Amino acid sequence: MALFYLKVLLVGVSFLGCLYPLVDFCFSGETRGQKPNFVIILADDVGWGDLGANWAETKDTANLDKMAAEGMRFVDFHAAASTCSPSRASLLTGRLGLRNGVTHNFAVTSVGGLPLNETTLAEVLQEAGYVTGMIGKWHLGHHSSYHPNFRGFDYYFGIPYSHDMGCMDTPGYNHPPCPACPRAARASRSPERDCYTDVALPLYENLNIVEQPVNLSSLAQKYAEKATQFIQRASTSRRPFLLYVGLAHMHVPLTRTQLSADPQDRTPYASNLREMDSLVGQIKDKVDRVAKENTFLWFTGDNGPWAQKCELAGSVGPFTGLWQAQQGGSPAKQTTWEGGHRVPAVAYWPGTVPTNVTSTALLSVLDIFPTVVALAGASLPPGRHFDGLDASEVLFGGSQTGHRVLFHPNSGAAGEYGALQTVRLEHYKAFYVTGGAKACDGSVGPEQHHEPPLIFNLEDVAEAVPLERGSAEYRSVLPKVREALADVLQDIAHDNISRADYTRDPSVTPCCDPHQIACRCQTASPTDISTSRNIGK
Repeated sequence: MALFYLKVLLVGVSFLGCLYPLVDFCFSGETRGQKPNFVIILADDVGWGDLGANWAETKDTANLDKMAAEGMRFVDFHAAASTCSPSRASLLTGRLGLRNGVTHNFAVTSVGGLPLNETTLAEVLQEAGYVTGMIGKWHLGHHSSYHPNFRGFDYYFGIPYSHDMGCMDTPGYNHPPCPACPRAARASRSPERDCYTDVALPLYENLNIVEQPVNLSSLAQKYAEKATQFIQRASTSRRPFLLYVGLAHMHVPLTRTQLSADPQDRTPYASNLREMDSLVGQIKDKVDRVAKENTFLWFTGDNGPWAQKCELAGSVGPFTGLWQAQQGGSPAKQTTWEGGHRVPAVAYWPGTVPTNVTSTALLSVLDIFPTVVALAGASLPPGRHFDGLDASEVLFGGSQTGHRVLFHPNSGAAGEYGALQTVRLEHYKAFYVTGGAKACDGSVGPEQHHEPPLIFNLEDVAEAVPLERGSAEYRSVLPKVREALADVLQDIAHDNISRADYTRDPSVTPCCDPHQIACRCQTASPTDISTSRNIGK
């Protein structure tokens, strides 16, 4: 308890620039040979079809395609929700939003975050002797004890939420375009909140804001440098490590990269996809050089493409949600159609994960938590139930058996946030509610409730035509769907669940200098983590 209060004190002191929380890579008796290292890379708003190994039309992911050829590619892998905060909360807890309390996104002014009684993957591995780092997007609360440094991460470098939630001096590509940060009179945010113009986007290193506004054009390289520094230092120290990288790609605004002037006339989206692929490649190359035999690297996405961004959104591949498209709106991000939650996924661990394998096992971001905990030789937190499974048999044992049932929580397009009204059962999928998110043309599909539910056989990958309700196939599947849904709801009702604090207060907005327009401040030089020591050890 005393340690907790010391950390809270450090938050306040560090914002004054008087103290800096640093990382301890000192050898503590553990060797890398005893426990594996883990690198988890989570892309943002990436489509299943954005991976060239998945979709031949994509030509911009050479590094990821190589990683898939050298490892295992999952073609039936799903985000735990179809929007940012809930998906990330589930990755770090192995629990659905109805259990961990995170059912929709946190805001710039959010007081709370991932509930403090939820145990994160980083906290579990810290207790098991790991050094833990997080680079990139957090979006699980930035105020006080919700900051990553207090949720199990020894080191943090990144943006506390989505990078469209603040202005920049050189805005990237967005739809509609957003203005640069004001330098004179304070501006007001647009009524539809498409652009934030009253506060600049902050970049943190541990508890300090080191840049506000963020320079988006150099962000990917900074992330690559910090990630590779962390891997190098942790490897040299002989301590096992967890590195979680929350990429800014492929969320808008997209960077105005040098690749945008590519002689092949690539689109901004394709250029940014190549930049993302390059960043992943740099991280993989560092792993290969210093910790290849003992590091498990897992790449996936937090949800599908944000279709309302038009040509700045990615590809769902064949998962086009035709039934919903005919009703109106988008069947991608924020929906429970396949395009909203089926995401690319690749596992890489030379000598341990077999090479050039395509897995059809039904798996989820929820499975990362229990799988990593098991491989680390740690124990799941007691007194709570988990929705993920240990995927070791799929990864290492040749099994093609994952979940029999998955639940896709409502994520903004229809129904109550977090409610479980879409059920995946083997190769069937049942919808008790449908709706389309905002599409490129501005249309929104109507919310429709279905009792009995719509049921699709996912051999119809486009989800175009539901089963006839009077058919033998429908009558066979329906009772199993009802039983699975009833079972999980009963289990949640008897579980130790959490509730997130979604209250807002403008005073918690990250701001390095409230006396300056848009909280602008002089850019501090981010430290080299090789000089660091650990808070809380």
